[in-house]
Amino acid sequence: MQAPVNTSARTPANRSAIGALVAGGDYQGLGIVRSLGRRGVPVCVIDDEPSISRFSRFTTRAIRVPDLRDEPSIVASMSEIGDRFGLEGWVVYPTRDEIVAALSRHRGVLSEFYRVPTPDWDVVRWAWDKRLTYRMAGELGIATPSTRYASDDTDLTSLDLRWPIVIKPAIKQHFIYTANVKALRADSAEQLATRFDEVRSIIPTDEVMLQELIPGGGDCQFSYCGFFKDGRPLAKMLVRRARQRPPDFARSSTCVETVDMPELEEPSERFLGATGYYGLVEIEYKLDRRDGQYKLLDVNPRTWGSHAIGRRAGADFPWLLFRDQLGDPVEPTRARPGIRWIRLTTDLPTSLVEILHGRLDWRTFAKSISHFQMEAVFDRDDPLPALAELTLLPHLVRTRGGRTWIPGTT
Repeated sequence: MQAPVNTSARTPANRSAIGALVAGGDYQGLGIVRSLGRRGVPVCVIDDEPSISRFSRFTTRAIRVPDLRDEPSIVASMSEIGDRFGLEGWVVYPTRDEIVAALSRHRGVLSEFYRVPTPDWDVVRWAWDKRLTYRMAGELGIATPSTRYASDDTDLTSLDLRWPIVIKPAIKQHFIYTANVKALRADSAEQLATRFDEVRSIIPTDEVMLQELIPGGGDCQFSYCGFFKDGRPLAKMLVRRARQRPPDFARSSTCVETVDMPELEEPSERFLGATGYYGLVEIEYKLDRRDGQYKLLDVNPRTWGSHAIGRRAGADFPWLLFRDQLGDPVEPTRARPGIRWIRLTTDLPTSLVEILHGRLDWRTFAKSISHFQMEAVFDRDDPLPALAELTLLPHLVRTRGGRTWIPGTT
């Protein structure tokens, strides 16, 4: 089921008054703000925590809201803000999965006021729940990591999986805000049993996934990034992760480069077509060098961390979506390879640790940071967000520093 151009939202008579509501003002939201603001589109940023987008000269208005994790609070805040500031017909851009879920489940209500590019729940659920993601991939013949599920009385020693094993949630948002990690690793049966029980203390047993760990770090991970509509891509970009944070089970990329990867285009577009997807999307893969297959890991039904690299590479994803939502023609485009994006505030400390442990060659690192075309936050034309990020570093380390809170973990 496609999410069409929204004609039900109340549209201002003055087309230039139509803007964008960006939900989440971190560096991902900043990329949306700059994309649209540079083209004269008014942008309102809402967030429930200190964020850097409010300091951009392209932000028209920034509003602190109580909660962007709870669905009723998200819907209530958007409805109240839209009415208070007259945002009729504005296009909504979610930057987190829980905001995507709220927009998707309450799309009918919010679409009476806003343009909501997020598809209905019967589409989004295939990305929200990895059990469904992997089921669809299996039906389509798309490779995924070997995965098993366990019940309370399952013998964990008979799972028929190669070590090490990854314990991860089927629904990330039910786990990550408590544990502050995306997944855990087990290298023995004893460790697996212990960590399985610890994870089950946070999420239901049927949401626990046990998966073979594909060897390799961020350099083995690739993404298909696209703007998809009516069964075909209107824009596409392929990227390779050079580095990520944390290096094992990343919460975010720290250095990526656009590449030419035609082998990922067909399976990605087959998956999106089968689910009836519309909008911006990132599909993550990891190369398993043991069998040469690119295995699907995640589907992110929204903008992703490094999406702003598209503007430099020739595929300005937020702008293309905005044009389509207003009914303007969008010509198919492909991002060019060889453009590198880096987020120095996370890449520098992560890389330093990897260098000290002998897992990253300092020459390779030095070359990568001396040859990049785009920094995630710093921009000479818009410098204040970078200065603001430096003052917010203690907050970012405290809330997103990769700490692990798991009962019984040392």
